[in-house]
Amino acid sequence: MLESGEVTRILQEVRCGDADALKRLIAAVYQELRRLAQHYMQGQRPDHSLQATELVHEAYLRLAGHDAPDWQNRAHFLAVAAQVMRNLLVDHARARQRLKRGGGGNTQLDEALILAGPQSEELMAVHEALERLAALDPRQGRIVELRYFGGLSIDEVAAVLGVSDRTVKREWQIAKAWLRSHVEV
Repeated sequence: MLESGEVTRILQEVRCGDADALKRLIAAVYQELRRLAQHYMQGQRPDHSLQATELVHEAYLRLAGHDAPDWQNRAHFLAVAAQVMRNLLVDHARARQRLKRGGGGNTQLDEALILAGPQSEELMAVHEALERLAALDPRQGRIVELRYFGGLSIDEVAAVLGVSDRTVKREWQIAKAWLRSHVEV
């Protein structure tokens, strides 16, 4: 794993249009991306059709598709990657919900029952509550996304958002309480 400064240098090369820099960046942070993906997959059912490696690769494809990203540093890149992974899992859950409701075309009934598990409903409930929180307080929504979904530390979140550690701690506590009272499964 490269030092944070080296990752920041590679991010600058990506911003300058170096075609190979994104590949070097992914190689440099691959283990951290795997850790993020494994964190996401812990809450999923054991027979989930996506695996951590596939989630990392899908996230890479989406990240590589962005034009001249403005990632500031390692923590910011990982936060964006975490958001992409979360969106991939939400998209996957939505597709399973469509299958569950019969909108999947030629899918067999047994396959639809396997794909539609309670975790997809829980993920959707958390996602929808987080969307409502972000509409009320965008910074709290971002803090939850970075801490819970991105696995970033208080210090890393503070650096990404440009606020103090105290602010992140306070807002994190408020956001967690709000989410607990608004997640409906």
